[in-house]
Amino acid sequence: MIPAPPKLADRLLKFFCSPHRLEEIQGDLHEEFAFQVKRIGERRARWRYWRDVLGFLTLFAIRRKSTEYSTTSLTNPSMIRNYFKIAWRNLLSNKGYSAINIVGLSVGMAVAMLIGLWIYDELSFNQSHQNHDRIAQVLENQTLEQGIQTYGALPFPLSRELRTKYPDDFKSVVAYSWAEQILAFQDQKLTRAGSFAEPDFPEMMTLKMRSGTRLGLKEPASILLSESTAKALFGAVDPLHKAIKVGNKHTVQVTGVYEDLPHNTLLKDLAFVAPIELIFSEDTERSYLNNWRSSSFEIFAQLNPNSRFDDVSRKIENVFRQHTDSKAQPALFLHPMNRWHLYSEFKNGVNSGGRIQFVWLFGVIGVFVLLLACINFMNLSTARSQKRAKEVGIRKAIGSQRSQIIGQFFSESFLVVALSFVLSLALVQLVLPIFNDVADKQMTMLWSDAWFWLLSIGFSLFTGIVAGSYPALYLSSFQPIKVLKGTFNIGRLASIPRQVLVVVQFTVSVTLIIGTIIVFRQIQFAKNRPIGYNREGLINITMNTPELQGRYDALRNELLATGAVANMAEASSPATNIWSSANNLEWRGKNPNQTSAFGTICVTPEFGDVVGWKIKEGRGFSRQFSTDSMTFVLNEAAVKQIGLQKPVGEIIRWHDQNWKVIGVVKDMVMKSPFEPVMPTVFMMNTHERTLNFIHIKLNPAMSAGLALEKLETVFKKINPDAPFEYKFADQEFAAKFAAEERIGKLASFFAGLAIFISCLGIFGLASFVAEQRTKEIGVRKVLGASVANLWGLLSKDFVLLVIISCLLSSPIAWYFLNDWLQKYEYRTEISWWIFATASFGALAITVLTVSFQAIKAALMNPVKSLRSE
Repeated sequence: MIPAPPKLADRLLKFFCSPHRLEEIQGDLHEEFAFQVKRIGERRARWRYWRDVLGFLTLFAIRRKSTEYSTTSLTNPSMIRNYFKIAWRNLLSNKGYSAINIVGLSVGMAVAMLIGLWIYDELSFNQSHQNHDRIAQVLENQTLEQGIQTYGALPFPLSRELRTKYPDDFKSVVAYSWAEQILAFQDQKLTRAGSFAEPDFPEMMTLKMRSGTRLGLKEPASILLSESTAKALFGAVDPLHKAIKVGNKHTVQVTGVYEDLPHNTLLKDLAFVAPIELIFSEDTERSYLNNWRSSSFEIFAQLNPNSRFDDVSRKIENVFRQHTDSKAQPALFLHPMNRWHLYSEFKNGVNSGGRIQFVWLFGVIGVFVLLLACINFMNLSTARSQKRAKEVGIRKAIGSQRSQIIGQFFSESFLVVALSFVLSLALVQLVLPIFNDVADKQMTMLWSDAWFWLLSIGFSLFTGIVAGSYPALYLSSFQPIKVLKGTFNIGRLASIPRQVLVVVQFTVSVTLIIGTIIVFRQIQFAKNRPIGYNREGLINITMNTPELQGRYDALRNELLATGAVANMAEASSPATNIWSSANNLEWRGKNPNQTSAFGTICVTPEFGDVVGWKIKEGRGFSRQFSTDSMTFVLNEAAVKQIGLQKPVGEIIRWHDQNWKVIGVVKDMVMKSPFEPVMPTVFMMNTHERTLNFIHIKLNPAMSAGLALEKLETVFKKINPDAPFEYKFADQEFAAKFAAEERIGKLASFFAGLAIFISCLGIFGLASFVAEQRTKEIGVRKVLGASVANLWGLLSKDFVLLVIISCLLSSPIAWYFLNDWLQKYEYRTEISWWIFATASFGALAITVLTVSFQAIKAALMNPVKSLRSE
């Protein structure tokens, strides 16, 4: 027996020798070694072998530089072209499976892109302001009986106090008040929302001026208009230095026009900015200038470059407390602009989150929906492994390395992903307007953004790697000897990974379906909540002009004379909100350390009849009793807060005066329908609160359209210079569900796509299984199997997998949805039928999907499947 040459020398030869010459050189050296062993002996032959190996360290045999390519290199351009050419041929030869893969991946990638655009829009909220990282809102925490409550309404003098006392920390501090006003230029009149603010506001918010300057508010009788408002008001006329009327009360001069703010900013509807002095022009309102007891303004602050939000918050914490004797111990702090949108919720004085939970939620959904599409590709690729086995065996037999076969399968994956990416771009462009409408966004494709394309390419490569990794590693592991001898068998265990992936797919899909059902159930639960008053035919009209103030009796008489109005009242708040509160009420038996917040609403005597509140004890307000101007009507929540068994007749002290409780009404849901009713006191004293809203109950015997025409005639007669504008209470109440309904619609949209992608994969697998078992089906038909038997045979495995998915998804969905519901004080229960409905729906869709292929296979002529090949 001839001994083997030195192994170390062979390894050295393999290391430096060019791959395409190795076999030839190594074969010659081995033959020479065998000859020399016989001639001069093994020991000397081994030395000579080493000499010969080292002799090949020449340019002839040495391994080429990395910039040169061997014919079998993975980086050889010719090989790469060959990979993609073969991949393209495979796609064309299996059009059905290719279509399933491409459509599934394109839908998954489109969903991921839409969610990515949505998340980008959310994360970039308010960042159109150049100083967004140094702007904050001043908020206060009050320690009340209900816990620590966070408020944004603050007294006007606080702005001046912060500016003068902390010049090293603040670059600017501005007080700000949001309001709807009538803007009039000649015969053109518009109602727009805008702000009354201190002069530094435009500079702080870096408004982009089209004409004029940001310093335009320095003049007290001035105004800045948004570009769209200026165009609507003036048309083609240059608005600069033109005089307009605000609220039929103030004549001001347009000193600037700024570019409309983008949709993803808190100030998106800012149509005008007027000097805050206009609010204080009336003597009755001048008290705000130095009034620390009235909190009616928001305050924004811009820090100096070297200041930090936390440090400044600690400095200003006690500023408000120094000017009030409130037992609520108000503590000020700064809430940065970058957190306004995503971290807007506070619980017990601590920032507890907000919309950021939806950013995480939809981010996870996007990843999972894309994963579902990748699973389809993996399953269909590995399912067809029996057909690709001979191809792999032949490639390995003629010298292909495993890395080359892996490269071949990855090239197929990248080709499918590339085609899917192009199709997904078209889908996103097509669906984006609908998605924007559902999500209340104004997103656009970032075609000119280099980062968008860079991230898209990275996203596509990542998808290709995820989708192609398992098939590439699995298929390249086949042994060529077994494949080519015909002894290769995939075996039953090979299908387990595919079954696991199908279970993952449907677990995600069913979880999304359950989540969608619970979100809509929570919304419906809140909608069905008793609200304590009648919204039907109730409209609110804002008294934003002086012509409507102080003319209650005349206006009411004229409206009732039309026959279109059942009743009318005025109030300081709309029926669907509470605009003012107080925490300094005192009553018999109150704990001296107790501080409670109560909503405060001033009304006219007819208010109760107009809104249809329900008297529980005592009586409502009446014109027959002159003393009612110093009385309270409490809601049930206020009675509970006070803790008196028989509140009617009790005296409550407020603002150093005695107020007698004359009645108790059932709780009215005027704020969030998802939260407990706020303790509220109703009064008739207009010295405490200003009547800002007209509440009208339309005559149910007359059509709403005709009734509104009659109302407009009356309002135009009294106030001809103002447009007639109104809001239905039921529409205002419905708007309170907008955020939750929007999330529910988005969740249902993504859940539908997830189930579509999962069913697409099931359809592909079912068609492949039917194709693989064609002969078995033929034999069974010949032996008497019915179509129903064959349908059950082909469907049962998929149905079992979906049942397992439903069992897994139910506890997962319960855990996350139960946690989500905890944020609502008034919430629905998670019933068993929700899981049953979602599971039944998933099973029904699966059975319908699989049945098409199963029945098609069962109806085939067995002669065709059993005839000799």
